[in-house]
Amino acid sequence: MKSANIGKVLGAFGLLLLLSSPFTLFVTPDSAVAAAVKAGAGLVLLGVYGATNFRRFGQFATRRSSAFFATTALTTLGVLAALVAVNYLAFKQNRRWDLTRARIHTLAPQTKATLAAIADPVRAIAFITPAHPQYGQLEALFTLYHAEAPGKFEYSFKDARRSPDLASKYQVREGQTAVVLSRGEGERATHTLLSTVSEQELTHAVLKLNAVGTQKVYFVTGHGEWPLDKEQAPPDDPGASLSELRRQLLQEGYAAEPLNLAGVADVPGDAALVVIAGARVPFVAPEKAALQRYLAAGGRLLYFADAGLRDGLDELLAEYGVLVDEGIVADAQYNSGNPFVVLSLFYSDHVIGKPLAQQGLNVEFPTPRSLALLRMGMAPGVQAQPVVLTSQHAWVETTPQENAMPSDGEKTGQLVLVAAVTRDTASTPGRRFDEARVVVMGDSELLLDPNWGHEPNRNLVMNALGWASNQLTKVTIRPPDREVSTLELDAATINGIRFVSTDLLPLTLLGVGLAIWLSRRNK
Repeated sequence: MKSANIGKVLGAFGLLLLLSSPFTLFVTPDSAVAAAVKAGAGLVLLGVYGATNFRRFGQFATRRSSAFFATTALTTLGVLAALVAVNYLAFKQNRRWDLTRARIHTLAPQTKATLAAIADPVRAIAFITPAHPQYGQLEALFTLYHAEAPGKFEYSFKDARRSPDLASKYQVREGQTAVVLSRGEGERATHTLLSTVSEQELTHAVLKLNAVGTQKVYFVTGHGEWPLDKEQAPPDDPGASLSELRRQLLQEGYAAEPLNLAGVADVPGDAALVVIAGARVPFVAPEKAALQRYLAAGGRLLYFADAGLRDGLDELLAEYGVLVDEGIVADAQYNSGNPFVVLSLFYSDHVIGKPLAQQGLNVEFPTPRSLALLRMGMAPGVQAQPVVLTSQHAWVETTPQENAMPSDGEKTGQLVLVAAVTRDTASTPGRRFDEARVVVMGDSELLLDPNWGHEPNRNLVMNALGWASNQLTKVTIRPPDREVSTLELDAATINGIRFVSTDLLPLTLLGVGLAIWLSRRNK
């Protein structure tokens, strides 16, 4: 190849390097040296071109290729201007798509509903340094919350050493990592402090911060019900407690208290809800009477049956239109490998199950009992309707120890697993609420600690609790336990990747293309 042609190729490279050096400085602010090297190399290569092609300068303005060159340059500038415009619009619109498997960059419906219901703005102050491993994750989470509720959720990052007054106000120690959520001003200001932050914890903290008073949920005891604390679980079955449910209740602004009805005239007046979960010993007459008076006055009850258990509350449930069938539900097709561990994606249009149906979530019932909904013989004003049902392939197995096949006389077809009941009590003197609400579930084992991690079950139970206590904002899908998979990169590595992908590689390809064009043009 002639020296003039070599000079043209080198000159083209030099022009690219010189023109792109400001771009390098723009996309990688810490790469001033690289930009200077590119600019210097570009000038040198242009000098080589000038030395090898100085005779052509005089002919350039008179040749037809000059017009072609000018057209190409203008076209290139037009394309660059269009790219700048597209990038500017993309920056302004800031549209994002979450393609992660666990949707780690998308807020859960409960979080969105909670932020939408905020009455007073909430401020988050994160006492965490930029060098902390969780700084970036927390900032991304705050950004999502702020974008969802601009003007209602604000955040800032503070260093406890540089803001001693603020740290002292919220009792944050130097070196401690914490997030303070506050609401209100002056004497009316309230705040809560989190030591670790995930979407679940942050949303639950916002819920508690905006809760008006604490809803008391009483768990009936004295009949072998599942205990609330781990320490009370049987030694041979340490997971047989409701400690995870209790923790979730506290996070969502409820207080969980035990209630023994023996010797008590009535259910306490501050009860927002009563829960009976896995009773094994029959209730005595005064206890039944206390529950009847409570419900007749507009009380709210969550009742969980279980396989083989008898608690003597059949008459009370029948008064509210529900009978608990004998035997265990089995499903030949919708199960988790065992026909007695029933899976269901069959929801009615009741508000409790709607969020799960919309998300396509399967609830799982280990050894449930089915429910029969009565049409007559109930208390006045009672209306019962199904919430969750089995598939058409289910049946009630009355002899589970002998076989797992439907037999003659056994109930078959689509069975009710969860039912919701209302009773109009608006005209009842001394009523608690204008409407009694009862949710009956055919399985109490889904409340146990080992099963509480199954997110659809957890949402089903908490939705039932939210509906029964008339807190419809809590009928939603809660933030899941997300397994975040991230790649930690330092600033130098990020700049290197950015330089190669947005600068060096595109320009190299452009230079190669230009060299090929020049080479062919000169043949």
